[in-house]
Amino acid sequence: MARIKVLDEHIANQIAAGEVVERPASVVKELVENAIDAGATKVDVWTEEGGLSSIRVTDNGSGIEPDDCETAFYRHATSKISGGRDLFQITSLGFRGEALPSIASVAKVEVLTACGDDGAGRRLVIEGGTLKSNEDAPASRGTDFRVRELFFNTPARLKYMKTVQTELGHISDYMYRMALSNPNVAFTLRHNGNSLLQTLGGGDLLQVIAAVYGTTSAKAMLPLEGENLDFSVGGFVSLPDFTRSNRSAITTVVNGRYIRSHVLNQAIMRAYHTLLPVGRHPLVVLRLAMHPSLVDVNVHPAKLEVRFSKEAELTEFVQDTIRAALAREVLIPKAINQRVGKSNTMIQEQFHFPKREELLGELAGEVPQGKDAPAGLPPHAPAPGAPEPSDDADDFVPADAAGAPPAAAQPALNAGALSAQRAARPAAADAAAAKPLPAAAPADPAAIAGAAADALTASAYPTEGGVHKPLPQEVRERGRSAGYAAGRDASGGAGRPAPSGFPGGRQTPPGQPAALARAAELYTRGEAPKRPVFPEMTLIGQHHGTYLIAQNDQGLYLIDQHAAHERINYEYYYEKFGQPEAASQELLLPITIEFTSAESTKIRDRLGWFEQAGVYMEPFGGQTFRVTAYPHWFPAGDEQSIIEEMAEWVLSERVIDLAKLREKASTLCSCKASIKANQRLSDVQAQTLIERLGRCKQPYTCPHGRPIVVSFSSYDLEKLFKRV
Repeated sequence: MARIKVLDEHIANQIAAGEVVERPASVVKELVENAIDAGATKVDVWTEEGGLSSIRVTDNGSGIEPDDCETAFYRHATSKISGGRDLFQITSLGFRGEALPSIASVAKVEVLTACGDDGAGRRLVIEGGTLKSNEDAPASRGTDFRVRELFFNTPARLKYMKTVQTELGHISDYMYRMALSNPNVAFTLRHNGNSLLQTLGGGDLLQVIAAVYGTTSAKAMLPLEGENLDFSVGGFVSLPDFTRSNRSAITTVVNGRYIRSHVLNQAIMRAYHTLLPVGRHPLVVLRLAMHPSLVDVNVHPAKLEVRFSKEAELTEFVQDTIRAALAREVLIPKAINQRVGKSNTMIQEQFHFPKREELLGELAGEVPQGKDAPAGLPPHAPAPGAPEPSDDADDFVPADAAGAPPAAAQPALNAGALSAQRAARPAAADAAAAKPLPAAAPADPAAIAGAAADALTASAYPTEGGVHKPLPQEVRERGRSAGYAAGRDASGGAGRPAPSGFPGGRQTPPGQPAALARAAELYTRGEAPKRPVFPEMTLIGQHHGTYLIAQNDQGLYLIDQHAAHERINYEYYYEKFGQPEAASQELLLPITIEFTSAESTKIRDRLGWFEQAGVYMEPFGGQTFRVTAYPHWFPAGDEQSIIEEMAEWVLSERVIDLAKLREKASTLCSCKASIKANQRLSDVQAQTLIERLGRCKQPYTCPHGRPIVVSFSSYDLEKLFKRV
């Protein structure tokens, strides 16, 4: 007797519904995607009781032909593909033809649709997969879907639904993603008569971000744009000081389809490396465009996950594009939220718009920058005519808790050279500093990037009565977006975005200089401009031996001295760990370290990774290992603890990456070698620390992502004292 039977079509549809329709949000997803595929520019969604009682989705799309209305509810009936080749070039959101029959098999569905503006339409009524009515009816152009009593015929599914608020949260989250994926579509979401989302559909992505996350979030976003031969990237990313506790605010869109991608999330987090504290995540709307053949969307029942043909190239491109967008900004957070009293009233930010002539001259290159033009004075090079820094100046090496200085190999803060130059600087140099500085011989690159980075080169600050005056800003901040009216200033004020929703949307008006057009072209091509200059600031004092207080024309700054020194040391050690084998020294008395039996087995298999960091270990019997050599620039007194922590990290990682090992070792060394809180610094030492911080590649956060500098703008201070 035959035991294998073909399932009834009705039962097969109910089983398929388990894959496609998991909850009310799944119904909303499928119907909204169909509306967008139909070319709708307006989509309205009404729900009741979290979607379990009623879901209604209306659109103004192309509608369904009268002859196709009943066919649309057959399994695998679709107008999106016609052959196997089409699966490799899918450009629509839906293509399998499972959504409508799956929904109709577990709910009561009513459809009213029309393809023209003559008022002639079609109405279908289906209950539990059974067609109840198919008749002509008056209707406006588009489609109106009504889904009632979801899972009425599958009580087991209904039993496992969550609360109304939970189901509504899933619906809202999906509608937010669809609005961010399609800013040119006007979306409306209402629940029990209350409006939860409304977008204008004008194509302005920043307006959609404001509608979804609020205007405060929109002000903290930076435009993102880049393009290469395979991929195009656009969207917005948040400033590092505007974060969330989870990844829920990361939205990734590929060819108009919202997806979830672990590899892209990792690329985004790598772009924010050392800019975010542990456990914090940015707000990101990432829009990717590529040829359909480079992405496979047919790998997930709900089409929320995809596979990329060039995954490694894509993740690297996304990481570099986001990193370049962040590098264009001065990432100093504001210390004061601009609120009035205890109310929620917000004070309008001050926007500083440069004069048109100033902006044109800035982008057109009034300051000579060509190959034949004289090179500008490096930020910390001595001015022409100033004496060279003293070679025998004492390096500033902060003392440890016991009062003894660490090893001289620690990155030093040479304060003697600074004071010697200030004392000998002629008055003529002060007068010359009031105007753009003359040309100076270019600095030796090897001296800047090599071991000479430990010694502080003489400052070019003019002095007047022992008080520092900031240098004139010879090179202004570069890289403003063509779609931005003003960039962020040092106090953290956000520029107002251009009306275009996509970055770089504004065209160069005719008649402007060719250099301006070239600057706009470079930005739209995604080339990263020069990093903005770290604000010049003058030391005022020290608070509780922990925070340095400085000022400039734009306001007041508080600097965490430990975090600042940690960033300086991190970049120093990261460069040193690039060639650790050249700096390893043999030990007269090797260091012995013991592990458990399981750990010692792993350590034997991974000794090569320690050698990559310049640490040479060998078995010494049983569970003991001895360290025979390590880099000579390890912080004195902390060598064994650093090696032990490196070993713990190597043991805890399943897959070891050389870049991660280098970064981890640099972080360990920098933290142990840095000055600590409650440690008094002299004025010269503190000023030197600030100047060395300004020469770092990324001077705004420590290696752990904590901010180094916090700003109080002059406007903030005036507001505190009720002057405004």
